[in-house]
Amino acid sequence: MSGYRIFSGTANIELSKDISTYLSLELSEARINRFSDGEINMKIKESVRGKDVFIIQSTSAPANDNLMELLIMTDALKRSSAKTVTAIVPYFGYARQDRKAEPRVPISAKLVANLIEKAGINRLVTVDLHASQIQGFFDIPVDNLYGAILFADYIKSKNFKNPIIASPDIGGVARARYFAQSLGLQMVIVDKRREKANESEVMNIIGNVEGKDVILIDDMIDTAGTMVKAASVLKKKGATSVMACCTHAVLSGPAYDRIENGDLDELVVADTIPLSHPSPKIKVLSTASMLGEVIRRVYHNESVNSLFVMK
Repeated sequence: MSGYRIFSGTANIELSKDISTYLSLELSEARINRFSDGEINMKIKESVRGKDVFIIQSTSAPANDNLMELLIMTDALKRSSAKTVTAIVPYFGYARQDRKAEPRVPISAKLVANLIEKAGINRLVTVDLHASQIQGFFDIPVDNLYGAILFADYIKSKNFKNPIIASPDIGGVARARYFAQSLGLQMVIVDKRREKANESEVMNIIGNVEGKDVILIDDMIDTAGTMVKAASVLKKKGATSVMACCTHAVLSGPAYDRIENGDLDELVVADTIPLSHPSPKIKVLSTASMLGEVIRRVYHNESVNSLFVMK
């Protein structure tokens, strides 16, 4: 076990501590400071020569600072003769910019992939990429873990009388179908039309939700507009309750107000992004054991495939 080291950036210290507890291995020490102009200053405070190193760092808000922390720490480790560097990035920022949706726009997810590889990272582990094809932007191994496996036991513990899975949009059908099949449930689709970024208009429900306990499945929740409007429409169509399971709690702008004042009964999220403040409607599930097990298996060259299968 002494053959590898775990370092943490500042994006999600609590998750890093939980992962280290799962592995019974203390976090290695790195000094991370900032100059008065915001530049990141870093020093690795122990020897990593010949070691396999894991960096735990989400690239959530502030996305640019957290991304630069990851890159700078990687450079410091590689220059300290680390054998390999694996990035554990629970939330991969810029993933929504994965294609040219219109002329003269960047493919920022590809740019971030290039930066990560150029910095010297040998492997990337992430949870619920917004677009699975981003794995193809890399020429290094990428493990994209399904966040939905976190929610299965919690949903079962709710003992819903008539549960049904729902996709909040057409693009999330594959994710919702995987979850529905794994739990042996039926599925409906919320058909929406997006007028512009971060705004959506729910148009119709494909399927019957009368008397059902609806469980919306998505990879992230940002401003919460889609989820709250979907919950409202589902209840108008006769749903008994509406719960949303979203891996990444981006929760920007008016998200908290919308959740607390809207028709959504409960929001269940993972701890890939720390909440800015608690809410009685938000339940947080830990990814520490899943990510810790991935670290253990990667170090020992064991398969991580079983982590993709819900029991």
